[in-house]
Order: sequence, then C-alpha cells, then structure tokens
Amino acid sequence: MTKPTANPLAPAWTHATACVDEGAHLGLGTKVWHFCHVMGGARIGARVSLGQNVYVAATVAIGDGCKVQNNVSLYDGVTLDEDVFIGPSAVFTNVVNPRAFLVRRDEYRSTHVGKGASIGANATIICGHDIGQYAFVAAGAVVTRNVPDYALVGGVPAKFMGWICKCGNRLQESNGEQFTCGSCKTAYVETVIGTSHSLRPAL
Repeated sequence: MTKPTANPLAPAWTHATACVDEGAHLGLGTKVWHFCHVMGGARIGARVSLGQNVYVAATVAIGDGCKVQNNVSLYDGVTLDEDVFIGPSAVFTNVVNPRAFLVRRDEYRSTHVGKGASIGANATIICGHDIGQYAFVAAGAVVTRNVPDYALVGGVPAKFMGWICKCGNRLQESNGEQFTCGSCKTAYVETVIGTSHSLRPAL
C-alpha cells in the first residue's frame, strides 16, 4: 500500500479500504482514510482530510483545506466552505421528520457551514440551518437555529455563549461594542439591530 505524501500539490491519496465511487472529484493533496465512502458526484476540494469511516453523499461539496474527523456522515444537502473543521462523530441530518416507511427525498433541507467554522465532537446539526464563518459549535451541542459568524454556541439546544476570534480564542468585551482577542489582538465590532446581533472585524 502506498503511503500518503505531505506535498499539497500531489494527487489525492485514498487508503486501500476506502471506496471512492466513479464521478467523485478529489482535489490535490486530499487524503481519504480507512473505510471511507465517497459517492459519485461529491465534490471535495484540495488538501482535505477525511478521517476513518467518513461518508460523503453524492451532492455534498467540501471546500479546500477542510478536516472531517472520524465517523462523520455528510448527507445530501451539506456544503462545507474552505477550512471547516468537523469533530469526531458529529452528526448532520437532512430531513426534519424522517419515517422508515415514507420516502422524503424531495424534502431534504440544506445545511451550509461557513469558511473557517468548527463543529465539535458529537455535535448534532439539525438540517435547514446555516453555521456562519469562523463560528464555533461546542462538543455535544444540538444546533436548531442559524449560527451567526464568529458566534460560540453550546448546549442542548445550542444557545449563544459569546463571540470567538478567527484564531479560535473566546473574545472578551473590552469597550462597549468593541472586542479584542487576547491572543492575536484582532479587534471586532458588534452590531445590534433589534434582537439580531452580529460581529465583524474592526476596520
């Protein structure tokens, strides 16, 4: 069996036990590890890592640089932007009211995970909701609503717990609506419109 190379410009590498169906696209430097199954039609970018026992459905799109850890299933309707991290055994769904005896393929709901977001181990993402860029979903959380950019959410159901920096450290309010990362010193500004809160890097 050939060993994977660290060269990001090398062709995709697939473990001998993995199954990549005809018609799937794997980008340069991508690694598909033990017992994975990638369906035909799936689009996987460059430098992606699919850990052991990952399933990728036919309409899934995975951006460059994503890391999908062991035992994750990405079902039809899931889209991951660049540099997304999916922790071990995280769960995605695509039907809100499944029944074994009813076919609901025409009722699939999409889930979009924004650039740089992280989803912790054993988290569950209920379909039809979006995870914002650089958001952080805590381990074991159950997401039942959209998650804003840079938001930290956790619990069952997941609730807003604060803001998080692009570098992954929790932000502390430093001056009114201004937040500064204690690690990388990046500054952010919070905007409040009614009951809606959002965060963006300061200009």
